[in-house]
Amino acid sequence: MKASVILYKALPDDLLQRLQEHFTVHQVANLSPQTVEQNAAIFAEAEGLLGSNENVDAALLEKMPKLRATSTISVGYDNFDVDALTARKILLMHTPTVLTETVADTLMALVLSTARRVVEVAERVKAGEWTASIGPDWYGTDVHHKTLGIVGMGRIGMALAQRAHFGFNMPILYNARRHHKEAEERFNARYCDLDTLLQESDFVCLILPLTDETHHLFGAEQFAKMKSSAIFINAGRGPVVDENALIAALQKGEIHAAGLDVFEQEPLSVDSRCSQWPTSSQYRILDLPPMRRVMAWPPVPWII
Repeated sequence: MKASVILYKALPDDLLQRLQEHFTVHQVANLSPQTVEQNAAIFAEAEGLLGSNENVDAALLEKMPKLRATSTISVGYDNFDVDALTARKILLMHTPTVLTETVADTLMALVLSTARRVVEVAERVKAGEWTASIGPDWYGTDVHHKTLGIVGMGRIGMALAQRAHFGFNMPILYNARRHHKEAEERFNARYCDLDTLLQESDFVCLILPLTDETHHLFGAEQFAKMKSSAIFINAGRGPVVDENALIAALQKGEIHAAGLDVFEQEPLSVDSRCSQWPTSSQYRILDLPPMRRVMAWPPVPWII
């Protein structure tokens, strides 16, 4: 008899078929208490749990006495109660390397898009605003030879540094828990404390996991230390940044622009300050799900 597995994240048909060859797969929309209650018998018998972006906590584990293993199809695992899993000797798996290059590509795309105002300018062209030679209000800023500050020099940080150093001749600053000899040798990266990185970088890229130590690591104090011309990029975890402080820094002109692909609350709620920015000549909002990318160029914030 095949082991029973609960899948709470939609998979491409070919991957689902491969999974079904080895397991009895039960698909559910989410792991909400209502879903668990409606499928109580299935959860009680399941030996495996597979998905992402849902909390797996002690309360859920109480409903799954036969659970032996759970896997998230993502890098981060901060939404798993590791202590509760360990106490029950349940194996937790994740995919730490599968998206390294992809995320680095996205980070570089955010750097380029925010600097060159790609989305904003494209929308202005589609709106018929390109009627003559463009002026300064259309201009962006160069990326090549600008200083890139990376906060968190792990696998993704290394992949980003490679693109920036070899592709755009960008000097690399980095801050991490320890010196990274390979980054220093390959990319001539310079280790520095966080304050120095913020003060000297033209682009600040945050690539940190969410922990008690990193929660709201970036707030008003950190944004105030950055150049007024700096562009901030976050592709780590949303709660590492105080979103209200970021919006305030953009509105006050303390930093020049921001590119995010994570938020404090995900999915982005309708009452989020990001989604409530009004559509006007001063603020424009563009939603392109499921990418959930944010780009903001004061005074024209963009949500993608």
